[in-house]
Amino acid sequence: MTWLKDIIGTEKAIIAMCHFLPLPGDPYYDKEKGMEYVIEMARKDLLALQEGGVDAVLFSNEFSLPYLTDVKTETVAAMARIIGELMSDIKVPFGVNVLWDAKKSLDLAAATGAKFVREIFSGVYASDFGLWNTNVGETIRHQHRIGAGNVKLIYNIVPEAASYLADRSIESIAKSTVFNNRPDALCVSGLTAGSITDSQILKLVKNTVPDTVVLANTGVRLENLEEQLSITDGAVVGTTFKYEGKFENHVDINRVKAFMDKVKSFRKPLITV
Repeated sequence: MTWLKDIIGTEKAIIAMCHFLPLPGDPYYDKEKGMEYVIEMARKDLLALQEGGVDAVLFSNEFSLPYLTDVKTETVAAMARIIGELMSDIKVPFGVNVLWDAKKSLDLAAATGAKFVREIFSGVYASDFGLWNTNVGETIRHQHRIGAGNVKLIYNIVPEAASYLADRSIESIAKSTVFNNRPDALCVSGLTAGSITDSQILKLVKNTVPDTVVLANTGVRLENLEEQLSITDGAVVGTTFKYEGKFENHVDINRVKAFMDKVKSFRKPLITV
């Protein structure tokens, strides 16, 4: 049994993305509609995801494009307000992700009571956002300084729009990340949000670190969910749940229900054995 059962309530868990619209300070923030509109749309998506039957929700500033690796205070403040306003509506376990800043993600988790955080905690990358360095030792010390020691850490080891500066195999990255950092889970992604994660890469990672939770981070769809969940311990799902399966759209409850019905059917034999 993994921590997913204790924290989220099931194995083969589906963590649904609740994407926030651009926030104050972001280039595409709608100043006319303001924060009230951002909150309204976040609530609409959250309720659709929950009614559709997802196991957990991950709040992120997905539309804060282009992303920062040293996020500004106004972004974290805005996200904390949104989650605070939604608190009475949140009925499932939730996590947070302040893209792409591990410390700020932990700050937000501590402030809101989030159960888990997904981030780029370790490694050095060449990315669309420039040279991307991390300091995992300092980040984990920061986690404990702010009283967030119980927050589960999901390490994205194949970040979107970035690649390791060193020429390393995915097996090497997975093995050393687990040995050195003891992550609660590893996330494996495709190139961008919504891009299918290669099943062969997922198999390599899971076979290399069989005792660590491994999640498919992008591109899990109705037609491939059984294959991906047969390899992994669960998935983070965003674009699939949107109208027409498009990243920029809002959540379509019918797509969520169809997906989760198939997931629950897939899980039944696992539960009864």
